[in-house]
Amino acid sequence: MLLFLPGLICDARVFAPQLAVFAGARAVDGYGAADSLPEMARVALEQAPDRFDLFGHSMGARVALEVYRLAPERVRRLALCSTGVHPLGADEPQKRRDLQAIGHTHGFEALVDAWLPPMVAAAHRTDKALFGAMRRMCLDQGQAIFDAQIEALLGRPDQERLLSEITCPTLVMTGELDSWSPAAQHEAMAARISNSALVVVEGAGHMLPLEAPAAVNRAIAAWLRQPAND
Repeated sequence: MLLFLPGLICDARVFAPQLAVFAGARAVDGYGAADSLPEMARVALEQAPDRFDLFGHSMGARVALEVYRLAPERVRRLALCSTGVHPLGADEPQKRRDLQAIGHTHGFEALVDAWLPPMVAAAHRTDKALFGAMRRMCLDQGQAIFDAQIEALLGRPDQERLLSEITCPTLVMTGELDSWSPAAQHEAMAARISNSALVVVEGAGHMLPLEAPAAVNRAIAAWLRQPAND
């Protein structure tokens, strides 16, 4: 079974184009009130079968790494999409707190309208149906979920050293225009994973599964053809 893990203030809808194509796949539809990556990983494991392929997007890829840390024997293949393993930067806590403050001061809609556009390639921001669906998904999560997930990201464990311990076939993928999780960051990650393939999707930003579904689905199909850890 293929299990998808969504990122910050996203849910199963971010993987709609993938769930429509890969039979039997499912997505964790949010993490409830979990406010740490290990707790989110336990939520995912509770919904997973004994053995599964695991695809994480953005924060969901960090969750996927915690799933692998907790239960590597259960993960047949791993995909890390639009993400990173770097520790907190000097200015990251303040930037994330500033976003929280927008929501608490001006309302969650204002927060989403500040946060979401830079996550999407400029050409896709003008696609009213696509961008509108992303915005609705994010708005549906609400401030409390955003706050809990920000706490998880600010308190994230070290994951850089975990990369060299991964032995299963691993897809590392991002969008060419993803300024939040750039290609160079993924190149460095792939170089530390012994059995990895790197894919950079042209013309796409951070919301890669929705922005470039055909390219993402092709990469997933190729990844699933790799002999799994059994």
